[in-house]
Amino acid sequence: MAIFLSLLLILLFPSTNADWPLSPGYWPSSKFRPVSFYKGFRNLWGPSHQSVNQNALTIWLDRTSGSGFKSVRPFRSGYFGASIKVQPGYSAGVITAFYLSNNEAHPGFHDEVDLEFLGTTFGKPYTLQTNVYIRGSGDGKIIGREMKFHLWFDPTQHFHHYAIFWSPKEIIFLVDDVPIRRYPRKSAATFPLRPMWVYGSIWDASSWATEDGKYKADYKYQPFVAQYTNFRAGGCSAYSPAWCRPVSASPFRSGGLTRQQYRAMRWVQRYLMVYNYCRDPKRNHALTPECWS
Repeated sequence: MAIFLSLLLILLFPSTNADWPLSPGYWPSSKFRPVSFYKGFRNLWGPSHQSVNQNALTIWLDRTSGSGFKSVRPFRSGYFGASIKVQPGYSAGVITAFYLSNNEAHPGFHDEVDLEFLGTTFGKPYTLQTNVYIRGSGDGKIIGREMKFHLWFDPTQHFHHYAIFWSPKEIIFLVDDVPIRRYPRKSAATFPLRPMWVYGSIWDASSWATEDGKYKADYKYQPFVAQYTNFRAGGCSAYSPAWCRPVSASPFRSGGLTRQQYRAMRWVQRYLMVYNYCRDPKRNHALTPECWS
C-alpha cells in the first residue's frame, strides 16, 4: 500500500526539479556512422595546436594561437555531430565551437549555424550558445539569433554528443540526442540555404564570451584544451545529385519532431534556457521577423 501511495503522489505531483531531461524516445545519432577525423576533416589553422590520437582530436589555445578544423566537403543539408569535452576550471573568454559556415565562400555575406561553449569562471556552469546567421547578419552590423542554455551535466567531466541537424525546412540543435532548439524556416530571408562546411575551433573571444566581456581569458591557466571524438555526419553534400533526400532528426522522413521529442525540448527550454533573443526587450525585432511570424 505504501508503494502504491508513493507512485500515486509522483503521478499527481511530479517533480519540477531540472535534474535530467525527459527521454526524447528517438536517437538520431545512432542512424549515422562515425567518421574518422582524417577522412572527414582537415586542419584549418593552428596546426601546432592540434593533435589526433586514436581518432580523438585535441585542440588547444594558449598565448600564441588557437586552432580550428574544417570538413573536406561542403553540404547543403544533413546531420553533423561530435562528442566533445571542454576545459575545466577557469575558461572565461574562451570559445569552443562546433558549427556550420560558408564564410570562406561568401566573405562578408555568409551564413552560419553555431554551437558554442562560452567559457566561464570558477564555480559557474558553462553556457552553451546556439546561433544562426543568414546572408551577412554575422558580418558588420551583427544580427544574432541566440538561444543560450545551461546543461544538465558538467561538460568538462565526460564526452557528450552535440549535433546540428539542418534541412531545407528546419535547423535542430541536439545534446545527447535531446532536441534543445528548433529553428524552422519561415522565409528564405531568415533561413540559411546555401551550402556550408562543418567547422570546429577554440579561440579567444574575451571581448564578449563571458558575461558580455566582463571576464577575460587569463593565460596563467593555459593551455585551454578541447577534445572532439565520435564525429558523425550524413546528408546531402553540395556535390550530391538533385534527388538526394534530406535526412531527418526524427522517425518522420518528412522532418519535424515527435511529440516525445517536443516534450523533451520544452523541458530543456523551461528549466535550462537562460537567454532567448526573441524575448529580449533590448533587441530590435523588426530585424528578426521570425520571432513573431
